[in-house]
Amino acid sequence: MSTHDLYAQAPREPVWQVPATGAARFNWDYDDGRDRLLALYQKGKDKQWDGATRIDWDLEVDPYDPLGTPDEAMSLHGTRHWAKLTDKDKGELRRHYTSWQFSQFLHGEQGAMICAARIVESVPDLDAKFYSATQTMDEARHAEIYGRFLHEKIGMLYPINDNLQSLLGDTLRDSRWDMPYLGMQVLIEGLALAAFGMIRDTTDKPLPKQILAYVMQDEARHVAFGRMALRDYYGQLSDAELREREEFVIEGCYLMRDRLRGVEVLENFGIPKKEAEELSEQSEFLHLFRKLLFSRIVPCVKDIGLWGERLQKAYLDMGVFNLGDSNLDLLMTQDEEIAEALDRERFAAEERARVEEVETAIAEGGADAA
Repeated sequence: MSTHDLYAQAPREPVWQVPATGAARFNWDYDDGRDRLLALYQKGKDKQWDGATRIDWDLEVDPYDPLGTPDEAMSLHGTRHWAKLTDKDKGELRRHYTSWQFSQFLHGEQGAMICAARIVESVPDLDAKFYSATQTMDEARHAEIYGRFLHEKIGMLYPINDNLQSLLGDTLRDSRWDMPYLGMQVLIEGLALAAFGMIRDTTDKPLPKQILAYVMQDEARHVAFGRMALRDYYGQLSDAELREREEFVIEGCYLMRDRLRGVEVLENFGIPKKEAEELSEQSEFLHLFRKLLFSRIVPCVKDIGLWGERLQKAYLDMGVFNLGDSNLDLLMTQDEEIAEALDRERFAAEERARVEEVETAIAEGGADAA
């Protein structure tokens, strides 16, 4: 079945073409690069994995409750529309929300793959080219995994959200080599990490938990890469150049915040767009979700040296200014540890199963001999 047959709404265009500007840069200096970046490159090589084997695709998923989402987290809960929904309708609503959410993850991962490839092309430093080549492979794997989950377990996709598409387009059309870092590594990856983490830590469903934990293990490296490269570069820029990048961050953060309402889902359930927007804005869960989504972006932006007065005012307006003091390194370490713990649990379970199989075979052999 074609992916286009699974879309809840038809994409506006089957192939989105973004005109590219800027230069491809070659570097003929093959001496050692920055130790931190080369160490990250080595880690990127060591941590490659196969989504077809590391994830247990035999795990069952109920498409009408893929994440175990409580009623209170649904934007229609407590409204006049909720009272009219049957249990079947509520299951269909959960399916649509999960489809919408994971579809944005999927489209974002394809965007990340293209941005990482753009970094390989345009970044002047060879050590950064090396690392971003490993990230390109990571993002391809993530897009593969999210696509498989949506095709095989949910059976439905949503087109890319307008605001996410707008931010991706702005990132890719900019000719400056650092903008794919800033737009993708800091903003889109940072927001994705927070969204992944919130679902990973709240779902009781093993397959989506596995997928998100393993993807986040990779994404922790990607954000670290962006921080290293941009911190070094932004220390050399003029105040005017820094202000330009801060304006990009402000606009991008508002776009990202406004993208996270899932209005498209409510429209599919017959609710007019204006009312759907109002209902989404009234959701207490959405307000909490939005704030948590900036937990990875704000400290990263501050860390790389973008912390001008106008940017700080924007974060105060969004209610996320205090997140600038969050310990980003601790969050990234936890992301890696959670994935490693899942591996240990799975391998231990597989080992127990093998031991039981051998013991059963021995017992059956002894009974036959007797």
